[in-house]
Amino acid sequence: MRCPNCGCLESRVVDSRQNIEGNNIRRRRECMACQKRFTTFEVVEAVQIIVIKKDGSKELFDRSKLLKGLLKACEKRPVNAEAIAIEIESELQNSLRQEVTSGDIGEMVMRKLKAADDVAYVRFASVYREFKDIETFIKELNEMKSKESVFSNGSDSDGN
Repeated sequence: MRCPNCGCLESRVVDSRQNIEGNNIRRRRECMACQKRFTTFEVVEAVQIIVIKKDGSKELFDRSKLLKGLLKACEKRPVNAEAIAIEIESELQNSLRQEVTSGDIGEMVMRKLKAADDVAYVRFASVYREFKDIETFIKELNEMKSKESVFSNGSDSDGN
């Protein structure tokens, strides 16, 4: 890194700090020639993810849109919506896919919410799957209840 004071290319790192999301690092450096200190930032170059919507149109992935839906589903629930949004974005970045369908993102959200909180899951699913009536709600709840009883009965059979 070139010193902004004298232009020397040799410096040493004095301090490094990572931001909360973990995608950028702030470094304090000291020039080996003039001993002046300066700050640099190291940023991960993210892949631009294109979301293919239901109607076939395409747009850039926007975590704030994802977070908005998650916040509605998780309102007054013990779920960290922001952490789920960051986790999903990270998974998309790590998949190295440049295009992803909105349906794929919706399914990722539903898996994460189902593991985190049943109420938040049902709230999100009702909008995402466009529940039309109470019967659809009851069907989803019964499916959740039957899966839950299968898991609880399975743990009872081994003596726990």
